[in-house]
Amino acid sequence: MGGCSAERAVSLESGRAVAGALEEDGADVVRIEIGPDTDALRALAGARIDVAFLALHGRFGEDGCVQGLLELLRVPYTGSGVLASALAMDKLKAKELFRFHNVPTPPYYVVDTRLDADELAEAHGYFGFPAIVKPRREGSSIGVSRVENLGELAAALRSARRFDASALVERCVSGKEIAVGLLEGRVLGAIEIAPRGGLYDYAAKYGPGRAEYFLPARLGVTRIQGVLNLAERAAAAVGTRGAARVDLIVTEGQNEYVLEVNTLPGMTPQSLLPKIAHAAGYDFVELCHAMLRSAGLDSERHAAHASMEAREETAATSFEADEAAPAYAATVQRDRSVSPSQRSRTA
Repeated sequence: MGGCSAERAVSLESGRAVAGALEEDGADVVRIEIGPDTDALRALAGARIDVAFLALHGRFGEDGCVQGLLELLRVPYTGSGVLASALAMDKLKAKELFRFHNVPTPPYYVVDTRLDADELAEAHGYFGFPAIVKPRREGSSIGVSRVENLGELAAALRSARRFDASALVERCVSGKEIAVGLLEGRVLGAIEIAPRGGLYDYAAKYGPGRAEYFLPARLGVTRIQGVLNLAERAAAAVGTRGAARVDLIVTEGQNEYVLEVNTLPGMTPQSLLPKIAHAAGYDFVELCHAMLRSAGLDSERHAAHASMEAREETAATSFEADEAAPAYAATVQRDRSVSPSQRSRTA
């Protein structure tokens, strides 16, 4: 828990909540706090743990880095694997995957260089306002701004680029903000978020009384089923495992848009996944244990998959040989019924 990203405070709160719940339930918990000056490899290698419950958020914790270390150490961990974590954390790559898999997502473009006023006006072109600006690789809505004109856009880009060299400019789509929780690929439910200030930013997420929550979401049965299916498709496009959260916008019309996939959702009292899981019948301790049961290693999963494919290929080859054997036997029997001279000519 902890980490080096702008989400360190949230990560510490998540880690303490999970550790406390598991300790109260009798588990032997080792709290490993990682910070900017921590040798993460030495800290993890020296902890002698059987499984790592990842309560890290943001860069270096949710982007595949720590997952890669745990793969090398052969320590199973919760959440998604190295590649899925990296893809989900990178908003540009995630959106490219969504488009490839026909998962609707708001239009966007990326700014990765400093632009003067004229260059920014040309880059933005007819994209229109309002727009949402966010760092390309951050979470918890850190560095996110809603802008109404070019002046605000320039300021928002400067703010976003304090957290990342690249910023994403996204079309602002009006509608209900919905979060869908998943556990091992199974949808748990959906919650609606109504931020009192209009934008669900870091302050709205973690400040008391800054947002209202509706569980279940205020959507019709058919509409909610479509939202849940879309969330499943988005998570599958990225390749998540374990617990995940998919954030969407649902418009007044018939459109739903995926904003992002979160591979290590927050586990604080204000976090959305525990709220969704509670409505689905999981108390906090049960949710933590379910996440622990889903822990694993990419390398083991890939090896198991390759082994299964090899067994299936061997079985298929054996079946083909068995099918061919009667035909070969029949040929031999027929050959024995002809004369020696005929057999010589046949050979």
